[in-house]
Amino acid sequence: MNYRHSFHAGNFADLVKHALLLDLMARLQQDRPLTVIDTHAGRGLYDLSGDGARSREAEAGIARLMSADALPPELARLADAVRTRNAGDTVRWYPGSPVLVAERLRPGDAYRGFELRPEEAEALTATLALWSAAAASEADGYEAAPGVLPTDGSVLVLIDPPFERPDDYRRAVEAARAIRSRRPDAVIAIWLPIKDAETLDAFVRGLEAARLTGLMAECRLRPLANPMKMNGCAVALIGAPHGAETSARSIVEWVATTLGEPGGRGEVWGF
Repeated sequence: MNYRHSFHAGNFADLVKHALLLDLMARLQQDRPLTVIDTHAGRGLYDLSGDGARSREAEAGIARLMSADALPPELARLADAVRTRNAGDTVRWYPGSPVLVAERLRPGDAYRGFELRPEEAEALTATLALWSAAAASEADGYEAAPGVLPTDGSVLVLIDPPFERPDDYRRAVEAARAIRSRRPDAVIAIWLPIKDAETLDAFVRGLEAARLTGLMAECRLRPLANPMKMNGCAVALIGAPHGAETSARSIVEWVATTLGEPGGRGEVWGF
């Protein structure tokens, strides 16, 4: 995949990923301080009047979410976060995971975002300057994340690679395994595209071989008939807190049913 997130910001996959991220964060903030680590953070905030206007993916994603009459509470939370940065329900600015997290940090919480592309890392640093507890680093998040795990408090790690390279699937699993070996209680969310069934199955086999267990929140917009298209997305949840399965199901079912084509579906299953 030739990936540049500014073209895809606010699409259906972002809705799934970011609604789940906000739900997990809210659940983990109920008691202890929370550290959120973002392995592929991007620039943090996206102007949908630029690249997004050319791809038109946001029109089929966040624009439809904002105009929906009724939303599940998990997606309503995301809509509210987007609305605060825009005029009414017209969306020009879409917040990525760094901004969504930074805005919700409490005293004692922290955010660490890693980005390998120099220009994106520079933009991320500027975006996060408003929040003293949020920091950006130009680094390979796969390698960096296990080394910045705190020794106490709750930990949430988002692994959201661009899947430009064939080893992204393998490295995502290896990073998750390294994180859980150091912090067995860490909550990890791994986002991935769904193009064909075999690639998804191979990824799950990799998780199982690494002795990682959890839930797969799967959102298919259409049957997997054309492997050249991104037909859906999934988020592998490792160590998810109580109640997250219900929220994940609500999110993927709404997105698949409302934004998908006939034959699409949303479901949550264990691995």
